[in-house]
Amino acid sequence: MSAISEWIDGQVKGNDVVLFMKGTPTFPQCGFSGQTVQILDYLGIAYQGINVLDSDELRQGIKEYTNWPTIPQLYVKGEFVGGADIVREMFQAGELQQMLEEKGVAKAA
Repeated sequence: MSAISEWIDGQVKGNDVVLFMKGTPTFPQCGFSGQTVQILDYLGIAYQGINVLDSDELRQGIKEYTNWPTIPQLYVKGEFVGGADIVREMFQAGELQQMLEEKGVAKAA
């Protein structure tokens, strides 16, 4: 496992909810990242936002980590959930809220 994969793995396993995104939660740099942030913020979930634009190595590394070609990527309790379209569809169907509840994800303080 490469150093960047190990770092990503540590973030994924060390935080209940992690969003690898373009930009930051307060300043998303793409529409898809922005949509995902809006959903998480609406649900009041505490999450770690990681800006993949900070490093080419990270941007490539996260795609290889999941074998998923697009960003953003959402992880809950170490499990890859999906990108913006999947997160939006799950949210609209109530599945995202249910999954977060079942996994015991805390609301932001």
